[in-house]
Amino acid sequence: MAFNDLLKQLGGIGRFQKIQVTLLLLPLLLMAPHNILQNFTAAIPAHHCRPPASANLSKDGELEAWLPRDRRGRPESCLRFTSLQWGPPFPNGTEANGTEATEPCPDGWIYDNSTFPSTIVSEWDLVCSHRALRQLAQSLYMVGVLLGAMVFGYLADRLGRRKVLIWNHLQTAVSGTCAAFAPSFPIYCAFRLLTGMSMAGVLLNSITLNMEWMPIHTRAYVGAMAGYFYSLGQLVLAGVAYAVPHWRHLQLLVSLPFFVSFIYSWFFIESARWYSSSGRLDLALKTLQRVAQINGKQDEGAKLSMEVLRSSVQKELTLGKGQASAMELLRCPTLRPLFLCLSLLWFATSFSYYGLVMDLQGFGVSIYLIQVIFGAVDLPAKLVSFLVIHNLGRRPAQVASLLLAGICILVNGVLPQDQSIVRTSLAVLGKGCLASSFNCIFLYTGELYPTVIRQTGLGMGSTMARVGSISSPLVSMAAELLPSLPLFVYGAVPVVASIVTAFLPETLGHPLPDTVQDLENR
Repeated sequence: MAFNDLLKQLGGIGRFQKIQVTLLLLPLLLMAPHNILQNFTAAIPAHHCRPPASANLSKDGELEAWLPRDRRGRPESCLRFTSLQWGPPFPNGTEANGTEATEPCPDGWIYDNSTFPSTIVSEWDLVCSHRALRQLAQSLYMVGVLLGAMVFGYLADRLGRRKVLIWNHLQTAVSGTCAAFAPSFPIYCAFRLLTGMSMAGVLLNSITLNMEWMPIHTRAYVGAMAGYFYSLGQLVLAGVAYAVPHWRHLQLLVSLPFFVSFIYSWFFIESARWYSSSGRLDLALKTLQRVAQINGKQDEGAKLSMEVLRSSVQKELTLGKGQASAMELLRCPTLRPLFLCLSLLWFATSFSYYGLVMDLQGFGVSIYLIQVIFGAVDLPAKLVSFLVIHNLGRRPAQVASLLLAGICILVNGVLPQDQSIVRTSLAVLGKGCLASSFNCIFLYTGELYPTVIRQTGLGMGSTMARVGSISSPLVSMAAELLPSLPLFVYGAVPVVASIVTAFLPETLGHPLPDTVQDLENR
């Protein structure tokens, strides 16, 4: 009897599985809000230089007399005149009297707080010469996600999924709450990095714990549910951010629920598979009997013995001893092209995805409305992707999603800024395609790699995705040189990745390879 058959005998999808899966997935509703929180907490309000303290702003027109105008006739955000300039303002800091002298904002800035009462940008003046710090904060969060996937993935294999997950919930709650009370920008970044680390651990260990307690035929559905919970979280963020616009209150609101999940996570049951792979068959037996009792299968649980359990997990233990190292992905001639192609796919999808979702203010429409649309488009997009994957194949779905996403982003780069409706529509379509790409790449990667290195391959793919999400905010700084340059980069990368995908083999209808030899035979 295989371990999977053992789970079915003890209730399959019983009361225990339903409760634990639900409780593990609920915190994922807040994963998307944390990942893209800076769309709102780091929103850039309209701003201009503050006049000198001696200026008499109660006098009509005196504020405007201090502010040069840009080419569109709007006050410059980062310059003011060195002396009061009466008369019609001219673009680029020039004026009729010929003094022409401007200076950066020595007295700070005045912000329009009508939409965002307070953001980290207005509180710590992350504008003009300091505007790159805003993108740095998001990149540091993603660095935390990368570190968390590496650190907590390793610890979960050593200490167990449950213990690490409990710590992850506590760390998210504490670091997220501390970020809401951060007295300075560096401290805020430090706590955001810690939050990114723990959020990666929450996702990784929640999905792993779910998968290891579910029968094989249900795992795809559990993975799809996790994806939908993430998408629903984007809708949750739009509503919460609209109701709570102050950045500190919003940061606090999406962090406090993790204190609740920390408390109930103590009641999770450790993976019997992990106990078995760690050689703790006595604890695995007790755990399985407890699950059988919760599922109302006391008789089946009573029949379990060490001999039955040992024979059930023998294949898993043998396979675990034959696991290949990550270096085999580069050493092995058969695995190397797969690794290089899939790395580009993971990088491209994450890179362009965060390039779109972290620039909601650039579309010229309500940031709350476009957040709702961006979240809602995932639902039909993932359904269409599911149908294409299971009817036409993994490769066509992957190629189409990346190519269409890249084309939408590239077209957006050449459209004028005033075409807000068209630009928003293309961005929504592109974002939906990238969500579909994420949906496909998890399945495609797992089917391409042989069993002996499948988890390692998925881990390396996830690492490349984190590299993409880290570099994405940094590329957006290129808008200072050419406003459309980031969009051209965000669009070109998935187009190149779609071309590379065409060289990968199709896996629809093929059995999963267990060894490199199976892969070569295929």
